[in-house]
Parts: sequence; C-alpha cells; structure tokens
Amino acid sequence: MSEKHELERQLSEMLTEGEMEDQRHRKEQERELISPRYEIRIQTQMDPIVEETLKYRSIARELDDRYDRYLERAQKRETAPDANGPEKE
Repeated sequence: MSEKHELERQLSEMLTEGEMEDQRHRKEQERELISPRYEIRIQTQMDPIVEETLKYRSIARELDDRYDRYLERAQKRETAPDANGPEKE
C-alpha cells in the first residue's frame, strides 16, 4: 500500500507542478500586457541622433538624404524659444 500512495503522491506532484508553472507564466504575461501608469521622460541638452548623424557625415557621404528633414527640425527646435519655459511678465 505504501508504494501505491507514494506513486499517487509523485503523480500528483508532477501534475500540479505543470499547472502552477503555467499559472506563473500567465500572470507574468498579464503583467507585461498592462500598460505602465507613468511615463518617464528625460530632457537632454543635445540630441544623440543629430550628433551621430553629424559624425557620420564628417566621415562619409550619405547615398540618400533621409536625415536631412530630421536635422532641419532639430535645428529649428534649438533656435526656437522654449515653449514650455516660464513666462516673463
């Protein structure tokens, strides 16, 4: 009888182990699907894309000018007054 009980216990453990792992994986997947409540934004002094593009352009010539519009917009942002800054009265 003890062998039968031992086999039943082992079988029960094997069956419930898989279910428990599946539940853990499901819970982790559900957490990943939930969108975060907060978004962190860091404002930098210089744009890394602009800096890298300028470095590459100093080394070699681009075949297409796909970054031209981005560089123009970045330069306009640098020269424009800060729209989010404090207002002067």
